[in-house]
Amino acid sequence: MLSTPLPTAIAQRFQALKARGEKALIPYITAGDPDLATTFAALKVLDANGADILELGVPYSDPLADGPVIQAAATRSLSKGTRLEDILAGLPALGITAPIVLFTYFNPILRMGIPAFMQRVKESGCSGLVVPDLPLEESQPLLAAAAHENLNTIMLVAPTSPVERMQEIANRSSGFIYLVSTTGVTGMRERMASRVQDLIGDLSARTELPIAVGFGISGPQQAHQVIEWGADAAVVGSAFVKRLADADSAADGLASIGEFCRELKAALAEDWTA
Repeated sequence: MLSTPLPTAIAQRFQALKARGEKALIPYITAGDPDLATTFAALKVLDANGADILELGVPYSDPLADGPVIQAAATRSLSKGTRLEDILAGLPALGITAPIVLFTYFNPILRMGIPAFMQRVKESGCSGLVVPDLPLEESQPLLAAAAHENLNTIMLVAPTSPVERMQEIANRSSGFIYLVSTTGVTGMRERMASRVQDLIGDLSARTELPIAVGFGISGPQQAHQVIEWGADAAVVGSAFVKRLADADSAADGLASIGEFCRELKAALAEDWTA
């Protein structure tokens, strides 16, 4: 198992939440949609309204895991010329207290070079990354470079992952493990499959890392459900991206995601009722 030399911001955040008896809320937004200025403002709004960790998506033209809402956001962002360097360059000045996890496909990493990419991500103030199209069998160079910069690499477990592969993913992950709640792509769904409860139990038996459940959580009820089933965190993406996209103005969108963030964080309390 890879280990980092010092406690990371992500590990410290989960430790603090555990000490308070809280679960983590992890909102996702796509960088550059509707524009980078709004993205940076949105990160600050989410940070101030209950987000424990922030997941920031790098727009990519050929995604494998993104559903229609996030694909459309990435297309809009790329059409406006959003660049990876512009995203990373704007983060340090924000004063965000929540750890930021960069969600990126492997091609931008390969293009920059793995060690250079990790160094640049570290300089930006990010604490970890998710690379959904990185095969487990080819992950070692990236994992080693990330660990060298004390960055967490959050790996994904799918509902179809055999227990042996689940164990190997758990061994190689750091920070937390991202449990995909359903087969298919990201997006909002009306209810969580009961199979998720079994998956959380199977994964918990194989790792001491926190388990975050994502893909398909669209509201407070589903967020609360995965926490009741034993998850340590809920990841919510499309519902935030859609609120920003559907708003009449950037200000309206920021107000909407701030309110939604507070609702979701409240729903992660053990005694929450709808």
